[in-house]
Amino acid sequence: MDFDAILEDVGTFGRYQKLVVYFILLPAVIPCGFHAYAQLFMASDVKHWCNVPDLESLNNLDLIKNLSIPLELKNGEFEYSQCNMYKLNYSNVIENYPNIETPVLAEIVPCMDGWTFETNQTTVVSEWSLVCNKDFYPTLGLVLLAVGGIIGNYIFGYLQDTFGRKPSFFIYLIIESIFGIATAFAQNYYIWIVYRFGVGFTVPAIMATPYVLAIELVGPKCRTLCTILSNIAYSLGLILLSAVVYLVRDWRHLALATTMPFLVFFLYLWPMPESPRWLLARGQFEKAEVILKKMARINGKSLPANYMVHLRRKYESDKLKQDLEKEKSRKYGILDLFRTPNLRKKTIIITFIWFTNTSVYVGLSYYAPVLGGDEYLNFFLAGVVELPTYMFLWPSMERLGRRWTLCMSMVVGGIACLTTFLVQHETNVTLALYCVGKMGISSAFVVLPLMASELYPTVVRGLGMSLSSVLGMLGPIFIPLVNYLGSDIMVLPLIIMGALLVAGGIASLLLPETLNQHLPQTLEDGEKMGLDTDFCCSPPVKESGSTSNKEDKNKSCKNCSALCTCQMVNVSLAEDIVTIMDKDEEKVEFVVLN
Repeated sequence: MDFDAILEDVGTFGRYQKLVVYFILLPAVIPCGFHAYAQLFMASDVKHWCNVPDLESLNNLDLIKNLSIPLELKNGEFEYSQCNMYKLNYSNVIENYPNIETPVLAEIVPCMDGWTFETNQTTVVSEWSLVCNKDFYPTLGLVLLAVGGIIGNYIFGYLQDTFGRKPSFFIYLIIESIFGIATAFAQNYYIWIVYRFGVGFTVPAIMATPYVLAIELVGPKCRTLCTILSNIAYSLGLILLSAVVYLVRDWRHLALATTMPFLVFFLYLWPMPESPRWLLARGQFEKAEVILKKMARINGKSLPANYMVHLRRKYESDKLKQDLEKEKSRKYGILDLFRTPNLRKKTIIITFIWFTNTSVYVGLSYYAPVLGGDEYLNFFLAGVVELPTYMFLWPSMERLGRRWTLCMSMVVGGIACLTTFLVQHETNVTLALYCVGKMGISSAFVVLPLMASELYPTVVRGLGMSLSSVLGMLGPIFIPLVNYLGSDIMVLPLIIMGALLVAGGIASLLLPETLNQHLPQTLEDGEKMGLDTDFCCSPPVKESGSTSNKEDKNKSCKNCSALCTCQMVNVSLAEDIVTIMDKDEEKVEFVVLN
């Protein structure tokens, strides 16, 4: 049953959808960004140096550093060492005060009595002294956060397609709230990473329900709008987070400030609807009927008195067909995404691009605080630069299509990141190129989930998107390690991420265009959406029992990308070979497979 056709009768984007999207689904996107990046500031590095108890009586910080801390060259500038000190008899130094000279040939040794931290903020780094030989511990925390995300996404796919979109959201909201609040009461580093692993279990899976529900409640022409609105809400969440982390400098208070406000979302338990598209795909017509009637009523649509009766009859008639009965009665699994050639190829390509996008988006967001300058301002800019992309992204997706928009966004962002190698000693230029790269990956991150949701069939859409995002989450596991290397070579992470973006942008050209196409419902529908390996037009698919070759030709031509024009000139009598003329007046023949 074509749900998009039903939406034409009850409203594709009427008052009902607007109320649900604007007041329920968009706010529900915000917790994902908060919990994904708050940990950067909970475990941010605090300026520190070796503690020298014998010199505390001097009450002059600059003098203490000059006497006890050697200078080291870092990123082209001399800075006080954070892990080493001079080995001196500081009792004698104090006895000779004020006739004190800065040591020149003194032996340099690691810190002997701990560290002194700046006092303007408290993080897990300063509280548990995660510095020097333990400076990898905060990076390990980010890695485990990502590992939790992989496991959570894998399970979430089954929850979403088995129990529904709505129950899955509240299950993950409960988990996120419990572990988020517990984080504030961690007594040591090891308990803290266990709690952060629990929070990571819900990131980014908790964002999937608002996103999937939004695109499944509206018609094909409104899916782009809902996707952009969801990403605007996410970007605004990052900007709001930058204000929260600036105001809340204690990591325990920050854990509560980024969790407690979202308890209000449990009030959505009543107004948030289940996806009627999913209900119909799972054979739950009665529940879908209730939502459709409510949708039509609030949208002001007048349905015939017997509309639902006829709709039920058509639905039951479709269920009697053997192939659809088989599709609806069996359980779906990951193997269904790989059983048929076209769907298998699309799954592999989508997953690869998802990996590159997730790696680079998370990597650039993680990298913002260490670019130099004010870490809070950098993170704020990383969120703000996402907003202008949506001004041209919407018309671009509607005119150029999903595929070319995705390709150009990734390639432009990748080139900007790669260019930082040429200006690595120019901090302001590097920051500007970083912002361009962030804009490019932000655009790609909008297009990819939309395009993937339009390519995966409804019966496995949640599973397919979860599989791609789960494998994509392998990126955030290794990307903190890449950024960790950036402490010595600042532009190295940007070069690696730029190369990934360019490769993903090229791969996106192998996917078919989905602009204004009906969402595939069954696995058979998903297989029919051909893989566009010719960078232009897809060969027409011969349908069983078709008698109109002319209609097939016209349909194939209309499905071409907006950048490509083609004209059918001949179809052989055998209906096995289709010959077309491309825009360069060259013949191209496609073999139509049954």
